[in-house]
Amino acid sequence: MDNKKTISLVIPAFNEEAIIESSLDAIFIYLDTKKRFNWEVIIVNDGSRDTTGELAEKYSVKRQELKVIHHKLNRNLGAALRTGFEKAAGDYIVTYDLDLSYSPDHIGALIDKIIETDAEMVIASPYMKGGKVTGVPKRRLFYSKVVNKMMSITSQKKLSTYTGMVRAFKASFLKSLNLKAMDYEINPEMIYKAFILRARIVEIPAHLDWSFQNKAAGRMSGMRIARGIFSGFMSGFIFRPYFFFFLVGIIMSLIFLYIFIWIVINIISIYPEINVLSNYFDDKFSKAISIAFNTRPHAFFIGGGVLLIAIQFLSLGFLSLQNKRYFDESFNISTKILREIQKHDN
Repeated sequence: MDNKKTISLVIPAFNEEAIIESSLDAIFIYLDTKKRFNWEVIIVNDGSRDTTGELAEKYSVKRQELKVIHHKLNRNLGAALRTGFEKAAGDYIVTYDLDLSYSPDHIGALIDKIIETDAEMVIASPYMKGGKVTGVPKRRLFYSKVVNKMMSITSQKKLSTYTGMVRAFKASFLKSLNLKAMDYEINPEMIYKAFILRARIVEIPAHLDWSFQNKAAGRMSGMRIARGIFSGFMSGFIFRPYFFFFLVGIIMSLIFLYIFIWIVINIISIYPEINVLSNYFDDKFSKAISIAFNTRPHAFFIGGGVLLIAIQFLSLGFLSLQNKRYFDESFNISTKILREIQKHDN
C-alpha cells in the first residue's frame, strides 16, 4: 500500500499562453525530485481568451498528474482558487503562481514546514526576516509593503505577508473555511477566517523574484496592480473594522478637546472683566460665554460639529465591534457543523 502523502498543487491561470509550457516544465522537473510525495497539479483555466486552456490540455497528455479545469468565463482569482480547492484530492494543498515569481523549491519548503510544525497554514513571506525581493518596481513594492503593514496593524496576529498567494494548507482545514471572496481579497480572507478559528499560521522566508517576468505578455498591467492594491486596503478593513471607526472617532475627539480647551481659556480670560448688575457666578459666566461666542462663533460651530462626528464614529466603532464578535461566534459554530458533515460524508 502507498503510504505517501498526496500534495495538490493548485495553480490559477488566465491568458498565460506565453509562459504556461515553460513554467510547467520547471514545476514538474522540481516535483520529480520529491519522490516521497504523490503529486497532483491542478490548472484552473479561468476563462482565458488565448490558447492557455488548449496548451494545458496538451501538456496533460504527457503528464498524468496534471488536471485541467476550465471556467467558461473569467471569474477572477478567488473563484479560480475555490474551484481548485473543491477538486483537490490531496492531504495538503499548495497554492502557486504560474509566473514562477516564487521558484519551485518554495513548494517543497512549504510542505516540509507544514508537516514539521503541524500548522494549518504556511505562508511564503518575502517581507519577513530572511525574505528577499528582487526585480519588483519600487512603487509596486512600496504599495505592497504599505498594504501588508496596515493589515499587520489591524489584525490580531502579526504576520509579515497577508496578500501573497503562495501558501500550503492542510486540505481538511482549508475546505472548512467556507470562502466567499471573488478576487485578490481571498488571500487575506483565508488568514482572517483562520484567525477566527485560532488556527496555527506559520511563515517561511521567501524570495519574490520578478527578474524573469514576461512583461511582453502583459501580465502585470497597471489595472491589475491597482485592483490588487485596492483589494488589499479593503481587506485590511475586515480584520478589525472597529479599529478604523475608533481611530477616526478618537482623532475627532482630540480635535474637539483642543477647540473646547481654547474656548474655556478664552472664557476664563474674559470672566474677570465682566460687569453685570448681578454678582451671581452663572450670570457673569453666561455673559462671558456670550462674548466669547460673538467674538469667535466659528469655534463653537466647528467644535459642536466635530463633537457630533466623534460621537457618530465612536458609536459605529462599538456597533462594529459587537457585530464582529457575533460574526466570529457564528462562523465558529458553522465551521464546526461543516466539519461534522464532512466527517460523516467521508
